Amino acid sequence: MKKTGTIAVFPGDGIGPEVIQQARECVDLCAQRFAFGVKWVEGCVGGEAIERHGAALPEASMRLARESDAILLGAVGGPQWDDPNRRIRPEQALLGLRRGLGLFANLRPIRVYRALLPVSSLRPSLLEGVDLLFVRELTGGIYFGEPSARRTGSHGREAVDTLAYTEGEIARVVRSAFLLARGRRKRLASVDKANILASSRLWREIAHEVAREFPDVEFHDLLVDAMAMHLLRHPRDFDVVVTENMFGDILTDEAAVLTGSLGMLPSASLGETHNQLGEQLGMYEPVHGSAPDIAGRDLANPLAAILSAAMMLQHSLGQPHAAVALERAVGQVLDAGWRTADIQQDNCRLVGCHEMGAVVRRRLETMVP
Repeated sequence: MKKTGTIAVFPGDGIGPEVIQQARECVDLCAQRFAFGVKWVEGCVGGEAIERHGAALPEASMRLARESDAILLGAVGGPQWDDPNRRIRPEQALLGLRRGLGLFANLRPIRVYRALLPVSSLRPSLLEGVDLLFVRELTGGIYFGEPSARRTGSHGREAVDTLAYTEGEIARVVRSAFLLARGRRKRLASVDKANILASSRLWREIAHEVAREFPDVEFHDLLVDAMAMHLLRHPRDFDVVVTENMFGDILTDEAAVLTGSLGMLPSASLGETHNQLGEQLGMYEPVHGSAPDIAGRDLANPLAAILSAAMMLQHSLGQPHAAVALERAVGQVLDAGWRTADIQQDNCRLVGCHEMGAVVRRRLETMVP
């Protein structure tokens, strides 16, 4: 038995607890079949933490995250906390965890499963073979810049947000993207708005400097508005895409059109810290939101959470064979025609969140360790 990995699990709000439970049970089955140990420690963040502790990210939860080898996180938020004038908001937990743990690189794979080609609103001929990876800078840019405030000026109400980057912040995420591209198809696109923004001009300058360290990787720049178009018109042209925080947030949600549903998009947030297993400390979460309208109704798609758990097995727990097996189980379930409501097709079997997770585990049990 290999060294036990400690996983901090924060189920979150809305459908978060439902999908995270299915992911957790998949990890437990992987541990059993591939002979490694996991220890779960549970805390709360987001809206649940606001109600229970008066803070979106209680000190105890932050400490739990720091002392663990990986973090598995459900979505946070809900209508009861949507007032923009609230001082404490669920999303503060995400920003606090990312910055507090130094998780500056957000990996969002966009893989189009052949079985789901008809689900997308785009033509199947555009989607066949799409397999790209977004690397989004996660701890800088406009989401963290100061000042960020609303105020009253001489012309009435006004607001300011600040988009700021240092060369070090840019270089480390671009270098991470180059390393990932080197292990894939050796193509990297950097997305910016260098024709308008000073921050993007620095981004482009630093990206070209880092590119000289990777002569084996094909590299080019794209303006964000052009990328928004090419992502839907020529998605097969891309391998790894690196961009700043807000652009990455928007483009990866747009990319959900390729996969057919946000319920299919996993993510990993990584930094430079190593855990007790000698792997990268990381936080893993589905890209979708808390979907409070379907919470507790067994309607959610757990596959993004399960695929996030597969990324956790790969990057933080040192279990690449288990990660591959879990990803293959998801693919086989889709090929066999099992569907949740968000990816439902004619002549496919409609199931709920719990049953979809159970079907994936039944497939996983057939995998040879």
